[in-house]
Amino acid sequence: MGRVGAAGDNAAIESFFSLLQNNVLDTGPWRTRQQLRQAIVTWIEATYHRRRKQKELGRLTPVAFEQTLLSQAVGLTA
Repeated sequence: MGRVGAAGDNAAIESFFSLLQNNVLDTGPWRTRQQLRQAIVTWIEATYHRRRKQKELGRLTPVAFEQTLLSQAVGLTA
């Protein structure tokens, strides 16, 4: 990793963009950039972040990880 031409460097982002392409970009024509932008943000926030578990977050989804942190913070202040 980190070397020029290392295949693993781009694997994660290429996987993300492949999913984005299949699930948002190829679903139909977009009239405006704003409409496309809203569709991308909605897909990331409503679908991608709620389903994809991440190694760095202890195999939790970003949403589950945030909920864990929030519940710990509430427990500390109570």
